[in-house]
Amino acid sequence: MYQPDSMSSEERRAAASLASVFAFRMLGLFMVLPVLATYGQDLAGATPLLIGMAIGAYGLTQAFLQIPFGMLSDRIGRKPVIIGGLILFALGGLVAGQADSMLGVLAGRILQGAGAIAAAIMALVADLTRDQHRTKAMAMIGMSIGLSFAVAMVVGPLIAGAAGLAGVFYSTSLLALVGIALVALVVPSPQQAQHHRDAGVARGAFLPALRNADLLRLNYGIAVLHALLMACFVALPLALQEHAGLPREQHWWVYLAGLLLSFIGMVPLIIYAERRRRMKRVVLGAILLLALTQLLMWLSMNSLAALVVAVVLFFTAFNVLEATLPSMLSKIAPAGSKGTAMGIYSTSQFAGAALGGVLGGAVYGSFGLGGVFVCCALLAISWLAIGATMDEPPYVTSYRLAVDPTLVRDEALLRRVLDVPGVAEAIIVAEEAAAYIKVDTQVLDREQLDRVLHPV
Repeated sequence: MYQPDSMSSEERRAAASLASVFAFRMLGLFMVLPVLATYGQDLAGATPLLIGMAIGAYGLTQAFLQIPFGMLSDRIGRKPVIIGGLILFALGGLVAGQADSMLGVLAGRILQGAGAIAAAIMALVADLTRDQHRTKAMAMIGMSIGLSFAVAMVVGPLIAGAAGLAGVFYSTSLLALVGIALVALVVPSPQQAQHHRDAGVARGAFLPALRNADLLRLNYGIAVLHALLMACFVALPLALQEHAGLPREQHWWVYLAGLLLSFIGMVPLIIYAERRRRMKRVVLGAILLLALTQLLMWLSMNSLAALVVAVVLFFTAFNVLEATLPSMLSKIAPAGSKGTAMGIYSTSQFAGAALGGVLGGAVYGSFGLGGVFVCCALLAISWLAIGATMDEPPYVTSYRLAVDPTLVRDEALLRRVLDVPGVAEAIIVAEEAAAYIKVDTQVLDREQLDRVLHPV
């Protein structure tokens, strides 16, 4: 179970190639954020509301299709769903790139979001990696998403400056084609699709996850976080251009400076949260910082230096929360329900992005740029009030461990697993010949647990 062996060459190839597919797709989605508000004004029919809707529109179809596409991949296979989603994403980029009106761009963004492949990719990772190495593979994908966001903030304005908004959208289609090539030629094919409760939705766990108050707080939080991101990018690029006097072609260096400095600031906070077991304190502090940065943007729109400081602080808070919230979900979700909880969490994230774009555009049209920042601050404060009621999460790690097939029907097995020091929760899934457990690694007796699951 806890074999010291390293990942096999096929596992490394699967993890690296799937992380690249995820990164190329997210890069295509994120590149539009820093440029659509400024370059979109040149399109026919552009209004603040339509610009905001176009910024967040991909989240609408993502939210509706994320879980269904994941379940479809259980039936027809992972690769067909992933390739089909990337084709939709590429077509959406072409539609938006050829559009000469904001409505055309909106249609393209909605089509891009229809390529909801995250759940299928996660399931394919589970199919292609052994239990003891799955966390490493998932971590590679998580890092690829963070890197794609950072690159997109810089590359998006550079491409827009050279080739216009259409060039940005055509680039997203090209990235999707690269992803298709990777899936077809590089990503290994699994021998068979397997259902993993830590990577996919379990029907019996769906309603309990929706009723779990701790998970609901996280779902609200991730929805607010991405609503703030979309609404902020309705207003921030315009504040830099129209109030601080920075030409839109030069916005890239603001985002580059903000992201580089924010990464330096976030690392010690995440280490402190995990190692000192002070995650609640760090999360609430980051939410408060989000609210304060929005107020700083509102009060200092005419100062480029102050806006740069606000961008650094905003990205620091955003990146800390983007990294710690999934970790909290993994700790809070009941054993065997992490995949279901993550599916609902991702749906909430994309729904928040869609609502944030609409909210940012509507508020900007009615109350101006300052109104958007004030609205974002109020949203963050509402999250802070809800988050303050949460408990410190249990500091546990989730594992899916193979069980001796001759023991899966033994009714006493679960009790013996729970009696192992350090095991907090456990369920036995006979159909998978697997145990889903949550353990405190600081006190876990690994050898005893191994003996229980695989007696000699």
